[in-house]
Amino acid sequence: MPAFQTLTASTVPLPHRDTHEILNHALFEHLGEIAGILFFLLGAMTIVELVDVHNGFRTITDHIATTDRVKLLWIISWVSFFLSSGLDNLTTAIIMCALIRRIIKNKENVWLFGGFVVISANAGGAWSPIGDVTTIMLWIGGQVSTFNIMQALALPSLINLLAPLLVATFYLRGQVEAPTQADNLLHAKIETTPTEQVTMFALGGVGLVSVPFFKSLTHYPPYMGILLSVGLIWIFTEFLHRDKEDEKKQGLSVAAMLHRIDTPSILFFLGILLAVGALDTSGHLRLLATGLDSAVGNIYLINTLIGLLSSIVDNVPLVAAAMGMYPITQYPVDHDFWNLLAYCAGTGGSILIIGSAAGVASMGILKIDFIWYLKRISVYALVGYLAGIVVYALLN
Repeated sequence: MPAFQTLTASTVPLPHRDTHEILNHALFEHLGEIAGILFFLLGAMTIVELVDVHNGFRTITDHIATTDRVKLLWIISWVSFFLSSGLDNLTTAIIMCALIRRIIKNKENVWLFGGFVVISANAGGAWSPIGDVTTIMLWIGGQVSTFNIMQALALPSLINLLAPLLVATFYLRGQVEAPTQADNLLHAKIETTPTEQVTMFALGGVGLVSVPFFKSLTHYPPYMGILLSVGLIWIFTEFLHRDKEDEKKQGLSVAAMLHRIDTPSILFFLGILLAVGALDTSGHLRLLATGLDSAVGNIYLINTLIGLLSSIVDNVPLVAAAMGMYPITQYPVDHDFWNLLAYCAGTGGSILIIGSAAGVASMGILKIDFIWYLKRISVYALVGYLAGIVVYALLN
């Protein structure tokens, strides 16, 4: 048997074996990264659904008195912006989209606010070293430093959100219709006490907020932190509802939340990331980056095009390709190239809903239509994206 195996292996041409090994390695590498993202998304959505089924978001929604469309849009957008800079854009989008479902009834308004949550979350994540995956990559890779990236991109990121908000202010009018208490109870299906609502809202918030701290302390990937949070919350909910009837207890358990999660959207996310991984492995993304460098040359135009491409292709491999193409010796730490790359790759994904993790999560939670987003939100995102680049150019 060993001789047969040796003979068989020796008959395979060396280049074929090398290619096969490279493809196997790339497949497992990309699957590992994608699985980490999907597990994080599943865990975060589970926690949000658990808070939702306990009516925990009433802790916030009961204190939002305004029904003016423009005022509410500004409130939701600015909360998303600053929350994203402290957490990350994906977690912020999940939290805010769940909140939108509780305070707005009309589907058109739900989608509109969800689109601005995507813009706000990506803008808020771009200027924070922990707010977006691409910024984290540049921060860990040593291309940018903490205080410099915050100082350099704070104003462009603010303009990225402020410009579309000002445009929307001139076009949007009217009031939003809030869901009735009966609608919320129908959505929650199981009535809970005020104490349980506040407790689960606080517990879910702590579970989500603790993930960045878990990552910084242990250096383990974020999905391990979110799964740990899910496990601890699961134990707590079992203890909280220990005296309830079995039927009610099952409806409020973590196991029941797994049936409420939008699995098709998760699988769609899987397909998008696998397709991008294939482009990365085949070298097309690196060829594209090299072509941009030779054809354009100007760092402002290169980063602007990279940001536009990130609305179609995932920004992570684009930034990884740029990091590989341009060594620190060519562009030193905190160079304009790296700062602008962080901004463009982080906010350019807002132009299309599939261009960022926040957009994909919002599409899954709120069922936002791709074509509707392209017609109604993409223009706002493009205005903010270009305005931020102009502001950065003027400042530097």
